[in-house]
This record gives sequence, C-alpha cells and structure tokens, in this order.
Amino acid sequence: MSETLQIETQEHVSVLRLNRPEAMNALNYELYMALEDAVRASQARCIIITGAGERAFCTGDDVKEILSRGAPSPPQMAERAKATGGLTPAADALLHTDIPVIAAVNGYALGWGMELALMADIRVASHNARFGEIFVTRGLCCDAPGLGRLAQLVGREKASEMLFTGEILSAEAAFEIGLVSRVVAPDDVLPAAMELAARIAANPPGAVQALKAGLRRTLDPDWRSTGAWAIGEIRRLMATEDAREAAAAFLEKREPAFTGR
Repeated sequence: MSETLQIETQEHVSVLRLNRPEAMNALNYELYMALEDAVRASQARCIIITGAGERAFCTGDDVKEILSRGAPSPPQMAERAKATGGLTPAADALLHTDIPVIAAVNGYALGWGMELALMADIRVASHNARFGEIFVTRGLCCDAPGLGRLAQLVGREKASEMLFTGEILSAEAAFEIGLVSRVVAPDDVLPAAMELAARIAANPPGAVQALKAGLRRTLDPDWRSTGAWAIGEIRRLMATEDAREAAAAFLEKREPAFTGR
C-alpha cells in the first residue's frame, strides 16, 4: 500500500485520502497509480475522496516531478495507459466504476485536482475550497473530465470561461453555478460527505450501481476516445516553449512570458 494514499473503510463507505499535504496533495506518479488501484479494487458501496491537511484537496500534477519533467514516467504508467487506450488510468477507473463517488473538497482543487472533483458524482465543499481549471495557465489542455463533465454541470458558456481563462472560483461561486451540491464549514466537510455516503450505502447496492451505470450511458461521452485525444494534445503542448516557460515561471515564482511557440 502506498503512503501517498490513506484508505479507511467503515459501514460500506471507503474514504480515500490523498496524503501529500506537504505538496498540497499534488499528484505524483505513485499517487496516480495508488488512486487507480484503490478505485478498481474497492468493494465499498460508496467512495469518498478527500485531501490530507487543511489547505488542499488536490492541486493537480506535481510540477517538479511531472510538468517540469523532473522524473521520467515509470514504465508501469505507460503499460496502464495502453490498457485504457490512452485515457489517464486513474480517470479510467473513476469514470467507469459503478460505485458512487463523493468528493469532499477541503481546500484547493486545481488542475487535475479539479478533474478529480469533476469525476465525482457529488461534490461537498468546504468554505475554504477553491476550484480552477488552470491548465491553460500551464500552456496545456485539460484532461477528459474537464471536457466531458464541466459543461454538463455549469453550462458551455461558463465552462468556456473557466477553461479559457484559468479562473479560480470560491466555494460560494461554485455553489451558485451548480458545480457543488453544498458548502459547509471546514470541520464539517468530511462529516457531511460521510452522512450522504451512509444514506447512499444504506440503499440496495445493485439498484444504486444500475442507476449510476444508467447515468453514464445517458450522459457521458466515449471516455477512452476523448481521453486519448486529450492526452495526445497534452503531450504535444508539453513539448512547446510556452509549457516549459509556464513550469519554470511557477517554480521560480515569477510571471510567465508566453511567445506562442
């Protein structure tokens, strides 16, 4: 079991806690794989995803390890991606599970952290939560969930505004546009998610899973096709000068200077 992901299960509810608080729960390769494995192996009736610490739910890809290419992708990541047709493997697990997923968003949900929140069926947010599809500010395209879920929740116009500007929304603003179902005090975010998960888990699991599968059949795109396209675009954009400049500027704590190359 990876130390980057804590798993606690009680009364048919499994809590997956991203455990890199020193990095604001940014995803490195180890955490990506641990998250995928936990979702695929889960026998729970409901899954809650949250972040360790008080500052962040998940701030997306670890800039040092992934976006600045500080560490090579491990071979098993490439093998997993082959099995999903190119869709990010952790996203494949979350988007295809029939287990209901609740995101207990306790802080910043940015980049792939925002994608992670979008892949949940229900989002409960702390007043401290912040939501942003900040890929464009890194010179990148978002992953499949941002393309396939955001507009469903907030409408195409607001989704376009968020995607094209990298705007970061408060929890209250996210509630107003329908991005989250409720906003609670910081100490109440996990208890509120647990109470909702317990209500879901108390229902017949076969019926709940059939309902989730039906929503996916009715509303979702072909995730693997969309994901393969998105990952292809991300890889193309990561090779640009603008993406390298965005990562360097972030690490050097300065404003980037984009050239369109």
